[in-house]
Amino acid sequence: MTLSLPIAPEANDLLRRSPLALLVGMVLDQQIPLERAFASPYDLARRLGHEPTAQELADYDPDALIAVFAQRPALHRFPKAMAVRVRDVCRILVERYGGDAGAVWAGVATGQELVTRVGELPGFGTQKAQIFAALLGKQFGVRPQGWREACGRYGEEGAFRSVADIVDGASLLRVREYKQQAKAAAKAGES
Repeated sequence: MTLSLPIAPEANDLLRRSPLALLVGMVLDQQIPLERAFASPYDLARRLGHEPTAQELADYDPDALIAVFAQRPALHRFPKAMAVRVRDVCRILVERYGGDAGAVWAGVATGQELVTRVGELPGFGTQKAQIFAALLGKQFGVRPQGWREACGRYGEEGAFRSVADIVDGASLLRVREYKQQAKAAAKAGES
């Protein structure tokens, strides 16, 4: 599989080659369409005039970064909160991984270790960590022992539950259908 989201080709290319961009896209993937979340790392790079490093974002003046995120069209529905979250994630990357986002998953021995490492990042609960680990396994070949099991339902072969499963327009539609059904089931359970 090759990551191919319904976003600009340049944005897809950045996600494929930059672990930091991929991680930032996943950080932003909440309460906005996934296309917007995963296009935002490219838009951020354009606004800055270059691809930022984790060190640069970790050291960025918080108010200035918020202003970059809030510039129209905003990179996220909640530009202030997400600028802070991206900065916090980058600070962890610098402190623990030498500023290398790919080091979060490089050399992990087990799927559980992978999910745990991702889950330690700000904004990553268990479900989001499993989705990201499934994305790494299914589309980037990061497959430590037991990765599918550690990813829960998101690691299943042939599942269409998350961004991990999107490779074309048809798979995007299947993921959207799944999410709509899950929402409807959750609403029915609330009644």
